[in-house]
Amino acid sequence: MPTIVLDTNILVAALLRGGGSARTVVRACLTGQYLPVLGPALFAEYEEVLGREALFADAVLPANEREEVFNGFLHQCQWIEVFFGWRPNLPDEADNHLIELAIAAQADAIVTRNLRDVARGELKFPNLKVLTPEQCLEEFPCPR
Repeated sequence: MPTIVLDTNILVAALLRGGGSARTVVRACLTGQYLPVLGPALFAEYEEVLGREALFADAVLPANEREEVFNGFLHQCQWIEVFFGWRPNLPDEADNHLIELAIAAQADAIVTRNLRDVARGELKFPNLKVLTPEQCLEEFPCPR
């Protein structure tokens, strides 16, 4: 089972829209086909962004269903403590926690729409892939 770090933008996209590859990746996490990992910084970011009611004004899922999906997702996550910071590394300091979590978890990939920043680190980790949801589904196929 692939171990992944799911960037907040993918979780938000899955909860905002009625379909698409982001939702398929989240569904794969919910059904145990992917193992999502979570640490303190990413958890705090999830909670902060998912708490923005204005962001979800046009969401296909009502708030109670979004919360149910989020709680189910959290239940599938493996908690990882990050003990080492790889900084400075990325052009956007706010994204460094994704790399740090992925390295601590020995994750197979970070799944994000922000390839430009996350893949441009000064430090290279050859065994860590940075993938879009579409690339993730190609790299780690699962029944849809």
